[in-house]
Amino acid sequence: MNKAITDGILFMPPAFADGLGVWSSGDGTPGSPTYDGSGSGAFVPADADFAGCLEIFKTEATQRLRYMGQTQLLPGCYLQIKARVKAISGPLPEVRIAGWAGGAGDIHVTGLIEQGPATQLASYGRVYEISAIVGSGRRQGVDMPWGSQALYGHFGLDINGPNGALVRVDDIEITDISGVFLRDMLGVVDVRDFGAVGDGVTDDSTAFEAADQAANGRRIYVPQGTYLLNENVSLACDVDFDGTVIMPDDRMLLLTKSFDLPTYVSAFGDEELAFRKAFQALLNNADHDSLDLGGRKIAINGPIDMQAAVPNRDSYATRRIIRNGQFDAKSNTAWENETFTSVATYNPSDPTKLTNVANVANIPVGSLVTGSGVGREIYVRSKNVGAGEITLNAAIYDAAGTQSFTFTDFKYMLDFGGFSTLQKFGMEAIEFQCNSRCSAIRLAPSGNTFSLKDCFVSRPKDRGVTSTGTGCQGMLIDECQFLSSEEGLDVADRSSIAVNSNANDVKLRHNRANRFHHFAVLGGDNNLVLGNHFFQGDGGSTGVRNAGLVLIGGYNSSSIAENYVDNCFIQWTNERDTAPNYSSGYSFSALSVTDNIFYASDVATGFGYIVIRPYGSGHFVNGLTVTGNKFRVNASTISRVDRVDTSFATLNPDRFAGLNFASNTFHGITTACENPLRVTYSRSSRSSSWSIGTSSRLPFGGRTRGCDSVVALAPLRTALSTTRYTAPYVELKQGSSQNAIRLRWPESLSGQVSVIVRADT
Repeated sequence: MNKAITDGILFMPPAFADGLGVWSSGDGTPGSPTYDGSGSGAFVPADADFAGCLEIFKTEATQRLRYMGQTQLLPGCYLQIKARVKAISGPLPEVRIAGWAGGAGDIHVTGLIEQGPATQLASYGRVYEISAIVGSGRRQGVDMPWGSQALYGHFGLDINGPNGALVRVDDIEITDISGVFLRDMLGVVDVRDFGAVGDGVTDDSTAFEAADQAANGRRIYVPQGTYLLNENVSLACDVDFDGTVIMPDDRMLLLTKSFDLPTYVSAFGDEELAFRKAFQALLNNADHDSLDLGGRKIAINGPIDMQAAVPNRDSYATRRIIRNGQFDAKSNTAWENETFTSVATYNPSDPTKLTNVANVANIPVGSLVTGSGVGREIYVRSKNVGAGEITLNAAIYDAAGTQSFTFTDFKYMLDFGGFSTLQKFGMEAIEFQCNSRCSAIRLAPSGNTFSLKDCFVSRPKDRGVTSTGTGCQGMLIDECQFLSSEEGLDVADRSSIAVNSNANDVKLRHNRANRFHHFAVLGGDNNLVLGNHFFQGDGGSTGVRNAGLVLIGGYNSSSIAENYVDNCFIQWTNERDTAPNYSSGYSFSALSVTDNIFYASDVATGFGYIVIRPYGSGHFVNGLTVTGNKFRVNASTISRVDRVDTSFATLNPDRFAGLNFASNTFHGITTACENPLRVTYSRSSRSSSWSIGTSSRLPFGGRTRGCDSVVALAPLRTALSTTRYTAPYVELKQGSSQNAIRLRWPESLSGQVSVIVRADT
């Protein structure tokens, strides 16, 4: 690189033989005194060593010589100023290259080194060569680093020492030696060439931006050092970091070309900090929709407050993805859960509020709420310290009055709870190694279409993915694995949950979850749970089992299809109803459970695969399809697959409607339930009244509320063996359990019939 050659820039000042009027005895600026007729300098046309030269008689403490022309300084360009001198008579002086730094508007740029190393002349007549290098960057070998503010210089030399010295100076040479400082001959721009200091104190923001503008597609090089960036810096070129940067939390480094975590790790020298800054850039950079972690394992020493990493964003609604890496929770007390107990009042007429909350200021937003009458996955969504109130994510089923509540704040690797709203955000191909120390993800309190795809959530201490509000609206969790930290515990001792939601339209598809307390607690409607394998057994004999899938909400409008439900069951509740007793509405309705594999091994007889738990009286089944499922129990038997959990209330079987429980297979189950139910009945003794039971095969304690058909399978015969072609009428809801029918014939008959009865209308 030589600007004199490539750009035709003239650096060399004129020879002394061309006149001394452009050579100043001052600082070289216009109006300063010159050596032309000054009496202290004269041109010597013939010298044995120099040919033509300038002879200077020293009359000042520092005798200056400056070229009055403006020698241009360019970023990345390094100039060598060189002169040959010799002492003729008088005291032997000290000589050095010197200059005057000029900036925009021809002002003097102060605070710079404007002298090179000094050379003491030790004898008369000996020729000494003195030199110095000036340039923008603080590189080794640069004597006068002038940064980016100096645009030109007036260069020459200084003569120091006692007055009376007579010195001769050969023509001064200024040459471009930038090639000496190039890291590579092509394609690299060094930030030091634009004034970057790298001392951790000087703000190098402007230098980084200037280097980026000059690079014009070439790579930027950040050499060793610590570079303070006190302003937002955006670099459009690829960057190589040997040094590191530091910057305030609210300042951003936007690497629009080298936007990946490995580059940010090189920039900041710390994986966790680099991730925070890269995430900050992701939400402030329109050039990228995703952050590639580059397959890096990121050691995490405490919860990452994702909103605090982006202090200029309280909400975000543009699609963004983080992919391809691993988060690893290291041992640290920062992961320890915080637990608070406070007295508060609950009024069912304001179902998502706790009032008169003691020490409300201490209770973290996002905490799990537990207490008498509190349902599952109830969280603190917000709080009003002044009013002493807490807003919950959902209603409490039975906690009217004043009591003590416990608030547990789980610690999450990635905590999005500080955002008010986060939409269209996703994570792909990420492993969350919680190491039984922490939970994985807490969602923002509101937002939609958060997605998790091809991820591993490994051994979360308490929760995998937690929604404390409606940030789960339309959540997509696909092809992920949830690996429990409690797999070595018996079922009854587990408490962790892989996923919960409160809002509608959640999709859980093709996931695998092992041995959690629950795989998923879904508190909204219109969910799709498709193709998952969730299993929750243990090594105990005839052991208890927990629900794998908990559906909260009477009107559910969800599809549960093609899953492998392994040593657990589906539980359907209305525990968040503001008025648990049925008075109006759809009750337990609009749920489809189709084509699933249900399997359990060595379970208690009372185990069931589909369990309805009403939390108030008067509820009923009003739209439930259970078809095409494979029910099996191994190493034990159970009485039936359907069950009503009457811990709080029972169902009203006289209101069942739209119940389709058919085309399933049963193995290891004593009673195979169906609706409609076909029953074959034979009677050898003649009677006009045939009582036909269902052996309790109608699901959920159903009663015989309908009869679709009565078909004779053999001749109906009288006492004289005469065949009758007649039909009975049907009396429904017979027997003590009202699950039998009675056929009334016009006369006493014997024979065989097939009847189809049903528990619904």
